Amino acid sequence: MPARPPVVIDAAAQKLESLGQQIRAHRKALHVSATAAAEAAGMSRVTLHRIEHGEPAVTIGAYLNAMAALGLDFGIVTPPNPASDVSDDHRKGWIPARIRLSDYPQLKQLAWQVHGTDELTPVEALDIYERNGRHLDFAAMEPRERHLIDALRLAFGEGCLHV
Repeated sequence: MPARPPVVIDAAAQKLESLGQQIRAHRKALHVSATAAAEAAGMSRVTLHRIEHGEPAVTIGAYLNAMAALGLDFGIVTPPNPASDVSDDHRKGWIPARIRLSDYPQLKQLAWQVHGTDELTPVEALDIYERNGRHLDFAAMEPRERHLIDALRLAFGEGCLHV
């Protein structure tokens, strides 16, 4: 017997739909494609589409992964204010959907074997940091790169990298 879809009351369904719309609006405000956002969140584009439409059958973990990949907190979800002087890179826990190697000097040095792209997914970046952590110069590391490493470890788990 197939599983029945979850019963969702109207208020909850409206909240999920609103959350999905806010996630989509934030992704579009960041100019991130659905494919890149889904990849950064570790899910298929179809699952992200279902999240952005507020489908209740998608797990809360998937919603949270999508939000984390876009730098959103589970608290109040608001699109970025373009007039704001605060850079997204300095928000605690913020992770870009795609990490440009040119923005993070030590990551760029560690990723010398990566060819054909100037960007990595957050998971790929953390993997490179962790595999080559012994070559990092923490004393010379820019605060922005240190924030990125902290956010990656927070979002994707603690590995052997100690900052």
